[in-house]
Amino acid sequence: MKYKDYYKILGISRTAEEKEIKTAFRKLARKYHPDVSKESNAAEKFKDINEAYEVLSDPQKRQRYDALGSSWKEGADFTPPPGYENININFGRGDFGNFRTFHNFDDIGGFGGFSDFFETMFADFFQQPPPSATRRTTRPAEPVEKLDITQDLLIDLEDLMGKATKAVKVSYMEKCRECPGRGSYCYQCGGSGFKMETRTLNVKIPTGVKEGAKIRLSGEGKAGNYGKKGDLYLAVKYNKHPYYRLEDLNVVSDAEVPAPKAVLGTVAEVKTLHGVVKVTIPPGTQSGKSLRLKGLGLPKKGGGFGDHIAKVKITIPESPTAEEKELYKRLAQIADVG
Repeated sequence: MKYKDYYKILGISRTAEEKEIKTAFRKLARKYHPDVSKESNAAEKFKDINEAYEVLSDPQKRQRYDALGSSWKEGADFTPPPGYENININFGRGDFGNFRTFHNFDDIGGFGGFSDFFETMFADFFQQPPPSATRRTTRPAEPVEKLDITQDLLIDLEDLMGKATKAVKVSYMEKCRECPGRGSYCYQCGGSGFKMETRTLNVKIPTGVKEGAKIRLSGEGKAGNYGKKGDLYLAVKYNKHPYYRLEDLNVVSDAEVPAPKAVLGTVAEVKTLHGVVKVTIPPGTQSGKSLRLKGLGLPKKGGGFGDHIAKVKITIPESPTAEEKELYKRLAQIADVG
């Protein structure tokens, strides 16, 4: 889903006070109301303006939104921190009355529904029990706590070669255990009912772990009400490498060879995950030719390694000297004669 910068949408700073938020909203709402505006995207803008006001004019929603930090950019790909999906704060029936701008969860003043971003962030605010729920005579079953955490682990290809250790920052949202989520008196959460937990773990990277695999760390998840702890699952993703590419267990890179040396033959140095090796380039080697270096790729599960494939890339001078130009002119004349 895409991140929504509600402050940018209303054209205000992150420190804006209630009066400034209301003034900005009213000005933009008048400008982009679909019954008045002739702009083609007026309905969409009006929807965004209403959504931004719904969040920033409500202290509890604004506090949750601000907890994401200020480094996000409008339209950036957004994945909620682990734990957001488990927050289910009951603000009481009275809080539903704060649903000022919109009449129901699926419709914004008749101009379309909430964004996926809003629904992910604030759906629990509107998941209220029916009135009859307050008259239950039997105790309802307690919901099952979701204590496991899953997050991405970005590693470099070099980390696959041995028992590398990486410092991993784990962040997740957790229900506040100090208050029921009402008022501003709580020193832990300020009354929002949730808080961000962050810690750093040193994680050993299994040799040759595949992209998409999950590393399980037992007991490193969230703590439950009765001391039970969940697990942490780290989903492995490879960082893009500046010059290596992967073909299964084989590592591919370019071996740059100047044109004259490709004609005459030479010895080139090739960087691999196992170190720098010297490779013989036969005379007349064409650009794109693959040179296979056995056993210099990624580790195999049962032992051994894949290969490193060096693909010849013939280079020419970007800014040839006068002497080089004369030599290339002579070569061109010889080619024409041939």
